[in-house]
Amino acid sequence: MAQAIGILGGTFDPVHNAHLAIANAALQSLGLQQLLWLPTGTPPYRPAPVATAAQRLAMLKLATADEPRYVVDERELQPSASGFTFDALLSLQDDYPGASLKLLLGADQYAKRATWHRWTDLEKLCEIAVFARPGCCVDATARTIAMTPLTTSASSIRARLARDEDVSAMLPPPVLDYILKKGLYH
Repeated sequence: MAQAIGILGGTFDPVHNAHLAIANAALQSLGLQQLLWLPTGTPPYRPAPVATAAQRLAMLKLATADEPRYVVDERELQPSASGFTFDALLSLQDDYPGASLKLLLGADQYAKRATWHRWTDLEKLCEIAVFARPGCCVDATARTIAMTPLTTSASSIRARLARDEDVSAMLPPPVLDYILKKGLYH
């Protein structure tokens, strides 16, 4: 049986407890042997992240340190990376031959998939697994991962930090410590 590997991409600006809940739900419901966290660099199709790539990478490593099945994959942070999920998946196929790749998406991103670079080709490279998000519907053809939709978002955390509000319930303690020590998002 092929090794099942989940792929969770994003800016992770910052990585938060909802990301970890999604990853844990994927490990359990999809029977993953490994989950690759794939932080993006500066993709051409969205605003640049607030924290630097090195800062986001450091936070991600802090957040995932206690789960041996989590691997932080830095390929999308390389200067040569295109920023397109299709290209990353082609590269992952080369690095994990024979593995069953499962791309994890929030319902909001899944709903926009037709706008993605080479989306129909991407669907041939991996299985898509979708998480519910508040206010988003998932069509009946998608494989869904059952979990209560979470309302936490990185943008709301950044806004709360900018207003000096408490975000301790939204972030892993090592990530919050890092943010406060570095003075991020203020």
